[in-house]
Amino acid sequence: MEKLLHYVWKHRLLPLKALLTTDGQPLEIIDPGLPNTNQGPDFFNAKVRIGETMWAGNVEIHLRSSDWFRHGHDGDEAYDNVVLHVANVVDCDVTTSTGKRLPQLQLDIPADLSVRYDTLQRTEDYPRCYRIIPQIDTFKVHSWMDTLVVERLEERARQVERRLKESHGDWEWTLFITLARNFGFGLNGDAFETWARRIPLQRIGKHRDELFQIEAIFLGMAGLLEAASLPPQTAEKGAWDEYFLSLRREFSYQCRLFSLGAIMPYQQWKYLRLRPQNFPHIRLAELAWMYHKGQVNLSRLKDAMSEEKPLEALRRILVATTSDYWTDHLMFGQPIEKRPLHLSQFSQNLLIINTVVPILYTYAISHDNWELRERALDLLRQLPAENNYILRQWHDCGLKVETAADSQALIQLKRQYCDRHDCLRCNFGYEFLNSKL
Repeated sequence: MEKLLHYVWKHRLLPLKALLTTDGQPLEIIDPGLPNTNQGPDFFNAKVRIGETMWAGNVEIHLRSSDWFRHGHDGDEAYDNVVLHVANVVDCDVTTSTGKRLPQLQLDIPADLSVRYDTLQRTEDYPRCYRIIPQIDTFKVHSWMDTLVVERLEERARQVERRLKESHGDWEWTLFITLARNFGFGLNGDAFETWARRIPLQRIGKHRDELFQIEAIFLGMAGLLEAASLPPQTAEKGAWDEYFLSLRREFSYQCRLFSLGAIMPYQQWKYLRLRPQNFPHIRLAELAWMYHKGQVNLSRLKDAMSEEKPLEALRRILVATTSDYWTDHLMFGQPIEKRPLHLSQFSQNLLIINTVVPILYTYAISHDNWELRERALDLLRQLPAENNYILRQWHDCGLKVETAADSQALIQLKRQYCDRHDCLRCNFGYEFLNSKL
């Protein structure tokens, strides 16, 4: 409930009667201050008038005054600049590390606000605030969605920055890791990133002209050329087809040539409930083909953004097929009816959303290229929304989900706000808490 008390203070949900400190002095709140999400007082740079004196400083908030001592603030110099202590229950005086006694305000939580907050915290419905969504002004909805999509991209940018730091500023390595992770299309994302980190791109670069050699290295480092990785029926029959054996021989040779290092355990790959086109063998074969062709690199992505129709240019880059073997196989030794294999437009869209946009957005920020930053963000506004259960639930309660910018915003909303029950920081939660429902 302390968070709710913070909310009351931040939004000035104060009683209509005149405010008084606990020792009877008139109190006027000029500015509640800025919320502090780090260590230290709860609100910085507040302005309050106590009696005839204007005070500028920090405000600390607790459910009970005695929490001041329980948290050790009386011995912490970081709290010496507190000008007002706010508590729901005032059960003692409070003092700073210098022995100064602080003025206090006893602040109640409005009963109707408490009831609505309890409703949000306890309901099992999702979204919890579904009843208020149709009533929120369209401008407020769009404004909050715009904030959320930028939050989402900033979060993605931090992930890219961490990879960039690990690679000592190698953008191509960072792009390869990010692209590989998103070739997992969710279920195998962690496995693909683990695999990609084992690929020595600089050492094998001289062989990228030979698709067979690249495919052998990619599948071999994934553990998928191990005998134990074969489907049981194939292994039991000893039906090791010639292509599998050829790749094994080539990989064995490349291991000796390049000292490729530890092979990834094949057990990390998941197949349950995967669509056939998402099988690791197929996706790795596609990545091998893209690497072989030099399809995806940062220079080509930047050039595409300079074209008149960048989305079409990016789709031309994100073309992936495979070697002939995979047109009639999903796994080794299990032939299927021959069919063309290529990335669908749906898959291309996901790669643009999850790889291209975060990479370009991060690059733009690091190089102070605000035009590229806006162009990257605009790609999300041009792409159709993803289709998943999160978005369908928001759509069902009256929120329009039309573009990838909308869907990315709502994914951010669910993961960083709804899942954490952090309704007090959410603009939709604010509308619910201040509604007459």
